Amino acid sequence: MIVAATQFAPVAGDIDANVRTIAGLVRAAGAEGARVVVFAELCLTGYEPSLIRDAPGLVLAEDDPRLEPVREACRAAGAAAVVNGPVRTGGSRAGITTLVIGPDGSLLTRYDKRNLYGVEAEVFAPGTADGRFTLDGVRFALATCYDNRFPELAERAAADGCAVYLASSVLSADNDSFATVYPARARDFGLYVVLGNVLGPNEDGVGAGRAGAWGPDGGRIADAGDAGAGFVLAEVG
Repeated sequence: MIVAATQFAPVAGDIDANVRTIAGLVRAAGAEGARVVVFAELCLTGYEPSLIRDAPGLVLAEDDPRLEPVREACRAAGAAAVVNGPVRTGGSRAGITTLVIGPDGSLLTRYDKRNLYGVEAEVFAPGTADGRFTLDGVRFALATCYDNRFPELAERAAADGCAVYLASSVLSADNDSFATVYPARARDFGLYVVLGNVLGPNEDGVGAGRAGAWGPDGGRIADAGDAGAGFVLAEVG
């Protein structure tokens, strides 16, 4: 299976603009054979927890009509999109939620970030369940940024028969995760690890790009670099 790891600079608070970019990347990656397209943490709104706290209209529903261009792109490309944003929960706070939109436009699963970092804990509700989905016989696990600092998530994924671990993150150039966390999760648990990351300024700093993938031996098998928006392909599973 071919998976695309993406990077772009979201427009802070502009869901429509970000959805257009996401839909375009899904179509482009699908045209090159990608079956799953992975995006960064809070790609739908930009990584702007304080803005999200103060603008309730930025919180989405699972079936939010603003996501229809992404669903259309998935159907057109025959690819699943792994997108992340503030999504309603059963409580008063949104989750930092990954929605996996399938190749037919349906919702395959959702995953709410379990381990919140810094200001996130003042804005969002932590999730309690692991995220899983299966496509074309390949089982995938989901994790979001700070989650990846906790190896038990990847350990449970491997024990649950997952072959691919999808990490939606917001990482700056000086973040040690590129060198220490993602390769370790791959190597220690025999997983393919696929990273979607951001470019450009956000509330946490400046996104570094370098979206890509690591193989089960911990070696880099795909790297989008830091020069611009786009995606890189990796064969996994």
